[in-house]
Amino acid sequence: MTDNPAPPTDPFAPDALNASEGLDPIDPAYGHVLRITTALNMVPLAISASVFDYFVMPRIGAPFGLVTTLAWLLAAFAVATFPARRAQRWGFKIGEGQLRVARGWLFRTDTIVPFVRVQHIDVGQGPIERWFGLSHLVVHTSGTHNSMVTLPGLHADLAAAMRETIRRHIQTDFA
Repeated sequence: MTDNPAPPTDPFAPDALNASEGLDPIDPAYGHVLRITTALNMVPLAISASVFDYFVMPRIGAPFGLVTTLAWLLAAFAVATFPARRAQRWGFKIGEGQLRVARGWLFRTDTIVPFVRVQHIDVGQGPIERWFGLSHLVVHTSGTHNSMVTLPGLHADLAAAMRETIRRHIQTDFA
């Protein structure tokens, strides 16, 4: 009996980011980072709606508080739902001389970066990421289109270890 090789998996299948695909999920704490970032982005919108509501709604005879209520409800909905979903849509795998990063739900992107194309690697941390002990890995490659691949939501130690793994592979390729 001959073993048939498994067919290649479709990176755009609905369950492509599951563990069965072989991709590792990003740190769940990244959902909190996204939640805080979304809240910080939504507050100016809600405040602007409140100012609009205060100055414009009485002049046009519309009910006061309608725009404010809708804006704050939209902000609360966005903060409660979108960040968790966005964080679940990231997956990565490092090995076999390459880094694979898959993300997205409606617009899926599955990027494979061969280590031989890597120019340099950055590990960064914003203030909110630092608060949760997370970092993001940025891999710069040769070429112009998609020459920068970012992988957020990594534990700081894992990001540093991935950087060193890629760096060692680059050194052995050119040695």
